[in-house]
Amino acid sequence: MAQQHNQHKFEELRKAYPTFYYNDFSYTLEEDGLHITFDFSVGEKFRFHPTLFLPKRPFYQSFFANNSLDSLKNIVFHLGLIELVSYWKATCSPVVCIRPYALSEEQQRFWTKLYYLGLGEFFFLNDIHTSQQDFMHIQCTSTEQLPSSRFQTTDSYIIPIGGGKDSVVTLELLRNQNNSNLPLIINPRGATLQSAAIAGFQPNDFIEIKRTIDPELLQLNKEGFLNGHTPFSAMLAFNCLLAGVLTGKRYAALSNEASANEATVVGSNINHQYSKSYEFENDFRNYATRFITPDVVYFSFLRPLSELQIAKLFAMHPQYFPVFKSCNAGSKTDSWCGNCPKCLFTYIILSPFVAPETLVRIFGKNLFDDANLQHTLDELLGNTSEKPFECVGTIDEVNLAMCAAIKKYDHLPVLLQHYVNTDKYSQYKDIPIASLLHSFDQRHFLSKSLMQLLMQELQQN
Repeated sequence: MAQQHNQHKFEELRKAYPTFYYNDFSYTLEEDGLHITFDFSVGEKFRFHPTLFLPKRPFYQSFFANNSLDSLKNIVFHLGLIELVSYWKATCSPVVCIRPYALSEEQQRFWTKLYYLGLGEFFFLNDIHTSQQDFMHIQCTSTEQLPSSRFQTTDSYIIPIGGGKDSVVTLELLRNQNNSNLPLIINPRGATLQSAAIAGFQPNDFIEIKRTIDPELLQLNKEGFLNGHTPFSAMLAFNCLLAGVLTGKRYAALSNEASANEATVVGSNINHQYSKSYEFENDFRNYATRFITPDVVYFSFLRPLSELQIAKLFAMHPQYFPVFKSCNAGSKTDSWCGNCPKCLFTYIILSPFVAPETLVRIFGKNLFDDANLQHTLDELLGNTSEKPFECVGTIDEVNLAMCAAIKKYDHLPVLLQHYVNTDKYSQYKDIPIASLLHSFDQRHFLSKSLMQLLMQELQQN
């Protein structure tokens, strides 16, 4: 992905728009569901009102029968703090003024770190040079701090579904842990709805959050204000707290893997997947327990695993092959574009476990036969200074999967032919794939029983 040289624009916008305001938030329970609106502004001209909407579901009735709407205030306030990053990045105002409630110094440090590392890709691709100490300062006009709250929850799971292979594995493996688990889907589309249906959930038998972007921001993007990647998974984490409280479910089981910890830019802390990393998971868990509620526990069920291990587990559930999608370029049409790093990575990581003809049916063509993807392959292999800015696996995993894929062909397609002529092939060809399939990252928050479940599943086949 090409860099845009926007340091001058960054500095000019900061001068023109020195303060970004989080003015207020509101939420109401209507006949059709829970409506949430935020109020942000920058300068005298631009005001933003992003919204969240949770359609009415039977599994919210108990919460609203036993709790006041006011008890959601702290969670909704925090949802505004994470939504704000998408709007702040347009001007990168040096001061963020928070008007509704105060944040302690410790809370401010959490948010400053999240914004800075969560926007690492944004700064890198815009060629913006700044520091965590200088890029943004938080000011609070209120002195009132909202306290952490207690809620009634039970030992069952919320499982966010993104439409890709990872959340499918979590859905399937946790299926028998509790029969009252609920999927969480933000802005449902074909792949997410179909995955939930195959997992046995009836229509509307899931937590739905409809999230809207204010059109004013989209207009600013068109006019050349700063734009780029924001930490979506951090936004998902805060929405998990709301979903857990409303449904009375103690655990939010994410599907982020150990591979997400690897930097995208070699030798740096710039990571497209920062808010999927163990570091963020640890920070968020501590923050949520101390400052929001200890009664909804956020963790990633797949954290001990590599993408390669997840691919093996996913391959055991072929009923999802026709519906799963994780291509960002094809997200609006619910398809695999067949031309992007995410498509090629998914093709590679599944290739040791799924027959070549089946992969062709899933993706519509043999991606190993597409010479136009050679540079993308080199990025995934670690032959360039940076990996693609996508949710992809580690360099080790990609190389070992390529070595395994070669063994499935009598006549090598063009990308596999290219690979056998690289130094990477010589480096990895004698390393057994089992070296990754039977190792586990020890940095995780799984219980002993859940860890045993993962290990037992991987020992099959």
